[in-house]
Amino acid sequence: MRAVLCKEFSTPPKLKVDNIDVPTLGKGEVRIEVHACGINFADVLIVQGKYQTKPPLPFVPGGEVAGVVSEIAPDVTNVELGQRVLGMSSQGGFAEEVVVDAQRVLGIPDVMDFKAGASFAVTYGTSHLALDHRAHLTSGETLLVLGASGGVGLTAVEIGKAMGATVIGAASTGEKLKIVQDHGADHLINYVEDDLRKCVKEIVGGIDVVYDPVGGEPFLQALRCMNWEGRIIVIGFASGTIQKIPANYLLLKNCAAVGAYWGPYMDKKPEVLLRSLSTLIDWFEAGRLAPHISASYPLAKADAALALLYERKATGKVVLTTRD
Repeated sequence: MRAVLCKEFSTPPKLKVDNIDVPTLGKGEVRIEVHACGINFADVLIVQGKYQTKPPLPFVPGGEVAGVVSEIAPDVTNVELGQRVLGMSSQGGFAEEVVVDAQRVLGIPDVMDFKAGASFAVTYGTSHLALDHRAHLTSGETLLVLGASGGVGLTAVEIGKAMGATVIGAASTGEKLKIVQDHGADHLINYVEDDLRKCVKEIVGGIDVVYDPVGGEPFLQALRCMNWEGRIIVIGFASGTIQKIPANYLLLKNCAAVGAYWGPYMDKKPEVLLRSLSTLIDWFEAGRLAPHISASYPLAKADAALALLYERKATGKVVLTTRD
């Protein structure tokens, strides 16, 4: 089968499409004929050797796919042959076929196409887990989303609105902010051209929950805008800067800084993750969520696809397709 291989850790990323053996099917596993695979910022870090985990070379990147079940192990009962599904794996997704633990496979409704399915689990899952399970966002609260036009940022905007929050979307350009507005943000801030803290004070006075996949200076500015008992969620560091948190800010307003690392939940608390994804699929079917896919590339152009995220040019989601 064709697959995208990472044969060396490199900045910027360098990938190659090659023919490799199809993966073998083991106990409790499902083989998926991949139609689309989602790209996440974590993939960009992994192929540079900058992620929390560093797989041995060579390897096939990609942690989320959508496609059709083509084979199941005898002990698998939660999916069926021919079923349309999304799958979540630690790697191996950038390929024509992938083998995934059956517990990491969910059926998708007919109204969800494969590109949307491959764009769903990680970004929407991360944002719902962060806002619901970690920050306990409630209806009527104010939510500030940094990096609001990115893959996880846009989903945080949509989910925040679905949960009844007043949502402020912050991004770096007017073009990106237009997309944020189209996905339901109540207020917009260009944090490159304008003073983030001043704008927040003028718009709502203070923030109950901050969703931050950016890190660096925007995080520190947002921390100074917090309401009493506010929560700031650490999602990632797309800016490249891992900030130090001034603990006195947390103390003065009884604030909390919490991490939201989605991946380990499948091993540590799978019931939390699967319950979250089930809720999100219901919201999608009800028309409350609309994945924004800004670009789609064939496997052969994986480098160009990852470059959009590496160079921070992507809005929403970028996907690879196997049916060129």
